[in-house]
Amino acid sequence: MPALPAVHAAPAGGKLAAVLAEEARAPGAVEADLTYLVDTGVKPVTYMPPPTGGETRRTGSYAPYRVAIRNARPIAGLLSLDRQGFRLTRHDTAVADFRDADAVRRLYYPEMARLVQAETGAARVEVFDHNVRIEGSPDRDAQGIRAPVRLVHNDYTATSGPRRVRDLFGAEEAETLLKNRFAVINVWRPIAGPVETAPLALADARSIAPKDLVPLDLVYADRTGEIYNVTFSPGHRWYYVPKMERHEAVLIKGYDSLEDGRARFTPHTAFDDPTTPAGAAPRHSIEVRTLAFFDA
Repeated sequence: MPALPAVHAAPAGGKLAAVLAEEARAPGAVEADLTYLVDTGVKPVTYMPPPTGGETRRTGSYAPYRVAIRNARPIAGLLSLDRQGFRLTRHDTAVADFRDADAVRRLYYPEMARLVQAETGAARVEVFDHNVRIEGSPDRDAQGIRAPVRLVHNDYTATSGPRRVRDLFGAEEAETLLKNRFAVINVWRPIAGPVETAPLALADARSIAPKDLVPLDLVYADRTGEIYNVTFSPGHRWYYVPKMERHEAVLIKGYDSLEDGRARFTPHTAFDDPTTPAGAAPRHSIEVRTLAFFDA
């Protein structure tokens, strides 16, 4: 496997193993059920509600599996988009109201482009989408607010990553962009904190085998996308960031065009935290999707 750039160099194997072993015993590790796909050999389909609101319809078989979800805070400095597939960072935003879609596009999109560029070294970053999610909402309401997704998934596949570039930029520009490396990076953050309800669980990308990833058709009124559902393996390693605050953000790599051993797909899901106190406020969060293009 080619060596990763120095900025992403991993600690020595023994040191990393010791850190992970210590972190697994750290306060904040919880056990919870995550919902995985049960692969029947038939491609699952999810039918998304229209912009006016409604409920999601799914085909396919799903089941809960009890897993350990470790506290990522003690190893935050070791996390890398090219190793685990996610990274925690501090980021202060000028956006006052994340329900104001115009303000999000005008202020937050440029902020997120700068953040992803600084974190990845990409030559160009384009923000193309966002979702606001509030615990207790329907799958989509009339204002576009959605519920957290309690299903282990990855937002792009080996097919849909490049397809998204073609959809957004057109054939001629896309073919130029696709000649070099590109990645899809999501940025997830609370818009009110601390998060106590439906926190985000993130899989260590190194623990996910290709056979665990099953394509799913995501059907909208005007197009069909494709994501990965995930089948269970006891080798999956899960992390979360307890009590995330508004000034914290997690970058998540959903796709990388390079196949050199670095993280390419990072499954994630909301989950029911058994330590959530009674009467905890519902989770409010935003996720922004970006395309990061590299010179080589």
